[in-house]
Amino acid sequence: MSRPDWIVLALTLLGTIAYGLYKGRTTKDLDGYFLSNRMVPWYMVLLGIMGTQASAVTFLSAPGQAYTDGMRFVQYYFGLPLAMVVLCISFVPVFHRLKVYTAYEYLEQRFDLKTRTLTSSLFLLQRALSTGISISAPSIILSSLLGWDIVWTNIFMGGLLIIYTVSGGAKAVAYTQQLQMIIIFGGLTIAGYLVVHRLPEGVGLTEILHIGGKAGKLNIITTGVRQGGGFDWSDRYNLLSGIIGGFFLALSYFGTDQSQVGRYLTARSLTESRLGLLMNGLVKVPMQFLILLLGVMVFAFYQYNHEPVFFNKSQVDLLAHSKYKDSLAIVNGKYENAENQRLNLMSMRSPGSAGSPSAIVDPSLLSQQTEALEKEKAGYKATIRRWLSDPSVGGESNDTNYIFLRFVTDYLPKGLVGLLIAVIFLAAWGSIAATLNSLASCIIVDFHKRYSKKTLPPHREYRLSQLYTFFWGIFCVGSALLVNNLGNSLIEAVNVLGSLFYGVILGIFLVAFYRPKVGGWPVFISAIVVEIGIVVLNILGRKGIVPLGFLWFNLIGAAGVVLLSEVLQGVMKKK
Repeated sequence: MSRPDWIVLALTLLGTIAYGLYKGRTTKDLDGYFLSNRMVPWYMVLLGIMGTQASAVTFLSAPGQAYTDGMRFVQYYFGLPLAMVVLCISFVPVFHRLKVYTAYEYLEQRFDLKTRTLTSSLFLLQRALSTGISISAPSIILSSLLGWDIVWTNIFMGGLLIIYTVSGGAKAVAYTQQLQMIIIFGGLTIAGYLVVHRLPEGVGLTEILHIGGKAGKLNIITTGVRQGGGFDWSDRYNLLSGIIGGFFLALSYFGTDQSQVGRYLTARSLTESRLGLLMNGLVKVPMQFLILLLGVMVFAFYQYNHEPVFFNKSQVDLLAHSKYKDSLAIVNGKYENAENQRLNLMSMRSPGSAGSPSAIVDPSLLSQQTEALEKEKAGYKATIRRWLSDPSVGGESNDTNYIFLRFVTDYLPKGLVGLLIAVIFLAAWGSIAATLNSLASCIIVDFHKRYSKKTLPPHREYRLSQLYTFFWGIFCVGSALLVNNLGNSLIEAVNVLGSLFYGVILGIFLVAFYRPKVGGWPVFISAIVVEIGIVVLNILGRKGIVPLGFLWFNLIGAAGVVLLSEVLQGVMKKK
């Protein structure tokens, strides 16, 4: 990056930290530290909910996901609006009426202490690990751009964040998320404009959609039905899994995950909590659609501009110093030749080229030649990935997470590169800060206060909360070191991890709200049994023995806990 980029990046990040420290001044007790004294307006609740969910993973990986797999990932969010309605009717009123700090306090009142502890523990485990991925996402940016060691990059990234999160608690999180979302939307809008602006004359949004559609990138609705007939249960993103599996995932995430529950518990009233959630249901799908569309726009951009053989430059450099260096030079030469031929053909098809394309060459012939070159390029890219997968090389064969980043660093003007990198950092901070605050609230409320026999004054609880927040910050930075070489895209990794736990947690709450005759022991045993079953299903699925998309884990987990607890309750009642 250039000096102006570093200046923009530094000023944006330091300004955010300063703003968080300034706005984070609050009463030195648990109510102030974890719930902002319940004085947050609905629009800040909305931005907090969106900022907590839309981490750097969303803005870093989603455009790359659309670039490689199309926009079908948007179906993942189709069940979210309905989930917001159910939450506003069932979950939120109970939490507000009981004045809880965490969602899991309610479970002790409804069941018993062990069920509360189990559920809170499942949340802590899942959220701490997934936060490691959220920290890793922006860290791989700096390590790729600057060649920094990934360990120190993670420490640097997490250390800056911990400063204002530990100091200001929920109030600092709420105000910084408001600022962060404004900068994020502004930065992405500028990026989208520049993609179109840098296309050849006469190529606009209509042509982008045509190119994306012809390449199969506008696959917004997919049925999941195989060509030979029958439903493909291993298909991760389709209409059915998005509406049903996505509904249960959203219901669990927004209704039982403390990182989200903590956002709308800060609201001034029940009405403002509901308004924040309902507005999230209205804007989330269009927002994700536009982020994925940005990926399609970048795909169209590279149809008229040189597309790298591999978007992660550091991995190409790694191959250049491996046993494949001579073969790499040959493949690079062939790839460049094919890419130059393709660009020449695209210039003939461009609306801004001299003369009419059809008057120069038959358009159908141009399409055939372009498709042949694309297949040739795909072969070269597959060769690069195969070499990177060689254990002796130790490379990363998936470059999905680097596609948007590579466009930003190669084509955006000075200063804007720094702003877009700052956008990714701020998105990470917004999500991670909310998570650290929620992890600390669960530890002190669900464990420390509940199991400790010693009563502490409010100011001591406040200091202890800061200490726990600091501890979770260090823990999450450590877990980030374990996820740097995930094979799939980061956004997919986060959702797979969440689906392993969210269904079971949701099942416990569904029993609590809707099955009043079921007691603590049946739901406790059911949760453990079903959670083990979900983990086994995931292992079998990864081995191809039981092909099942991860979104279905949410339905299976929730339904499994509800049904099994009913059976166990009946058995225990007979005894």
